[in-house]
Amino acid sequence: MQKITEQPSPYRHLEQMSVGELLRHINEEDKTVPIAVERAIPAIERFVEVLVEKMNEGGRLFYIGAGTSGRLGILDASECPPTFGVPDSWVVGIISGGDTAIRKAVEFAEDDPSQAWNDLKRYFINEQDVVVGIAASGTTPYVVGGLKACQEHGILTGCITSNPNAPISQYADFPIEVITGPEFVTGSTRMKAGTAQKLVLNMISTTAMIRLGRVLDNKMVDMQLSNAKLVERGAKILMNALHLSYDEAQKLLLQYGSVRKALESRLDGELLPNV
Repeated sequence: MQKITEQPSPYRHLEQMSVGELLRHINEEDKTVPIAVERAIPAIERFVEVLVEKMNEGGRLFYIGAGTSGRLGILDASECPPTFGVPDSWVVGIISGGDTAIRKAVEFAEDDPSQAWNDLKRYFINEQDVVVGIAASGTTPYVVGGLKACQEHGILTGCITSNPNAPISQYADFPIEVITGPEFVTGSTRMKAGTAQKLVLNMISTTAMIRLGRVLDNKMVDMQLSNAKLVERGAKILMNALHLSYDEAQKLLLQYGSVRKALESRLDGELLPNV
């Protein structure tokens, strides 16, 4: 298989470039990423439609990956509870090599094709759930093996990769291929391919949570009030929605513990959209 992500960079002799030249060329390459993601929107849409159906029925979303791909999946999953007020179990990120690999590379952890399924079984994964494999190359044994096992057990699968017709796509019911081309530093898929993965993950989780009722208008009404910034944001939402002073809005917010509950308390018992 020809890996576009491993093809030589179109830029030569990087060590001879000035700082300004390096930055401008990296930026030029980065500008191509959103265009590549745009081409993949139909595939992303098909996947998210089915994902929402599954999650409405009680299913969970799992990301599996190695290295940068695994870390990006964990990042996206970890941001869903504070942003949308959902349980940690709704979106789960799993990386080859375990939690140690979040900060440091674990040698050869990604080369075991059976380990991802073992990791997923710890969460009692079942046919209600959805698993997305993330691998820029599309060949990572940990991810490919994990998706293959999921399909064998009747679990819906998707993938995010930057190589067309990669092995990972063969085991994805909904493959998402974002072809970002050769990297500025040859083979360094933490760059354009990683950026594309982050954009697609943002799109998947955010769109799913909106469709699941975790956003009202354009506001995060279910966000966790875990710091002063978020308390202030929540109070300002209530100020504008209910025409209160800041002090009144903050008091109401802290009384009910969430923007949604505070709003419902002032709407004559009318419930806001929810899951």
